[in-house]
Amino acid sequence: MSAEEETGFEPATGEGPSPPGPAERRAAAVRTAFAGMVQIRRLTNTGHAAPEAVPAPWELHRPVRAVALALEASGLSASAVDASGRRTATGYRVEAGTASGTVRVEWLGPPGSGAAHEEDGELTRCAAVLRESGWIALLYRGPRRRRFLEVEPPAGARRPEGR
Repeated sequence: MSAEEETGFEPATGEGPSPPGPAERRAAAVRTAFAGMVQIRRLTNTGHAAPEAVPAPWELHRPVRAVALALEASGLSASAVDASGRRTATGYRVEAGTASGTVRVEWLGPPGSGAAHEEDGELTRCAAVLRESGWIALLYRGPRRRRFLEVEPPAGARRPEGR
């Protein structure tokens, strides 16, 4: 039994090691997880004209996971870090945003990787994927002129109260 089978599927957030195992197996797991998310949207967003175009309630409770899954399913690469926390791969990093229910997406890589020069184009690609998946993604410039996305659900997809 693989580590993923023991712990369940987790989308790559760019804040851990690269996913273990063969790339084909990982791609299949991502496709299955994304198809499951789309099916949950169909079943829970029945009040929307296009239920697949709006995040489901479970996504609003786990926005980092939902955003990371959408990015990974699109074929974008996640960044990665080794056991010491040093960046080992260039790609997106998803983490909780400053406001409740929001997510921050950055484009990071190891020193000398050129990630800072790629971030504008790559974050634009990330924003397009997220918008297509029903999220609002706004591009900002932060400290040291580094760009990042602030991602939030659309106004019609509010997190249910009491959960």
